[in-house]
Amino acid sequence: MANKKILIIGGGVIGLGIGWQLAKSGASVTIYEQAKAGRAASWAAAGMLAPLAEAHTEEPELLKLGCQSLALYPQWAQELEADAEMSIGYRVEGTLIVGLEPDDTHQLRHLYASQQDLGLDVEWSTGRAAREIEPALSPRVTAAIRCESDHQVDNRLMVEALGRAYQRYGGVLCESSNVERIVIESEVVTGVQTQESFQAADVIILAAGCWSAQIEGLPDAILPPVRPVKGQMLALQMEDGITIKNVIRTVRARYPTSVYLVPRTDGRLIVGATSEEMGFDTRLTAGGIFELLRGAWEAVPGIYELPLLETWTGLRPGSRDNAPILGETPIENLIYATGHYRNGILLTPITAYEISKLILTGKTSETIAPFALDRFLA
Repeated sequence: MANKKILIIGGGVIGLGIGWQLAKSGASVTIYEQAKAGRAASWAAAGMLAPLAEAHTEEPELLKLGCQSLALYPQWAQELEADAEMSIGYRVEGTLIVGLEPDDTHQLRHLYASQQDLGLDVEWSTGRAAREIEPALSPRVTAAIRCESDHQVDNRLMVEALGRAYQRYGGVLCESSNVERIVIESEVVTGVQTQESFQAADVIILAAGCWSAQIEGLPDAILPPVRPVKGQMLALQMEDGITIKNVIRTVRARYPTSVYLVPRTDGRLIVGATSEEMGFDTRLTAGGIFELLRGAWEAVPGIYELPLLETWTGLRPGSRDNAPILGETPIENLIYATGHYRNGILLTPITAYEISKLILTGKTSETIAPFALDRFLA
């Protein structure tokens, strides 16, 4: 493997994570990133590790993958923090999913029943009990679901740590370097054409998020069905008397946007996120920010007084079935690791470990086999 040249297209947490693991194993790895590494969807995320709160009965394979990746996080955080010599802000406080009206409680009951059917470790809570856990919650909170094993990480710290760890093991990072074309000859990938020159490769990993289908050279039949899904977000500064420790998520039966509030160790409170099918439009809108602030204020009224630090948008890479596309393709030596949608941060450890293992051994594990591209191929 040391003699093989591996190119990764995309320098978000997925590309950096795979690159770090491969470089650590002694492989020759180069990452091409069209902008600055980790500054797209990876930077825009909230860092929630919440397979239980996000569980849907129609996505059992994705739930299983999410739970497996969450179980890897303590090991992942320890390994990454040791290699990068910095913290990634991994926190093990849980998630509270709250409702504020009778209609919300009905919806919450339905969600709780679904979670129980899936055998998840969740707990029903009254509004009063929820406020004992998080006193800043509104007196209007009628009920809550406690997901104690859903955790969080500071995604921006993880981006920085992955960049450091990857380069520590000799990984080459080419930022502001656009891959214009993937070069394929006789059903075998041979390299990429960048802005500057042709770069030969033995293996290419496509990890370009929502831009994965935009790169030239891929046959139409194997274009990854990945699209951008816009999310608007904001950050507030918590102050004495107006703080939360758990992740708070709302269930709102009457409103289009449910929100989440994610507390950071540095005192920031992340509020997100809209979900908009707007192509590659990254503009903030008054309506999007209004909905987020309204939803956050209804759940935690004290946020009305908090300073507004930052607003931003991100483009999630959504696949046709909302699950990632992982593993081999009909083109020899072309590997996909894209389409993680809302779960990119959660699924980074399992994606990095499993894709690097696939490249080092040539074998696809049962863990990622259900997420191969061939599920979309006629």
